[in-house]
Amino acid sequence: MAATSDIATLYTTALRNTHALEQQGLQQMERQLDGLKNYPQYAQLLRDHIATTRTQLQRLDQALSSVGSSASTLKETVTSAAGTIGAAVHAVAQDETLKNLYAGYGYQYEQIAAYRSLIVFAEAAGHADHAALFRQSLEEEKRAAQRVDEELIEPVTRQYIERTTRGDKADS
Repeated sequence: MAATSDIATLYTTALRNTHALEQQGLQQMERQLDGLKNYPQYAQLLRDHIATTRTQLQRLDQALSSVGSSASTLKETVTSAAGTIGAAVHAVAQDETLKNLYAGYGYQYEQIAAYRSLIVFAEAAGHADHAALFRQSLEEEKRAAQRVDEELIEPVTRQYIERTTRGDKADS
């Protein structure tokens, strides 16, 4: 397969990759919600970010449509399966809730990096209007990472310790 070097193709690929990344994150978050009845603050943050992610997917769909493309069905299927497998692997662990929390926190930074890169692609491809939308998504991802850092890691860990040491079921 020949390498493609035109910016329009590179930008479309970056859009599809970011869309697939967001779709994977959405599936992981939706799957985790069922197991968070003992962690209402964590569940609320996920519900908030699920709504944000759906908005971000709409922005990406809008950008893809404007360049005459759409999300890659194959890429979406593969990344969605990866998200489901990742959540399922954590589900067999005793500390599933903590592992999902750590993975989600790291995932926020992956999305931050993806949007920073996508902004550069959009600008290079002459789509400053898209770059402005992706800056919104970038700021949303930064806020989500900050919320996990400030509101969840330590409190959820404390709740996990308390539940486990009392002999209560700590995970779903």
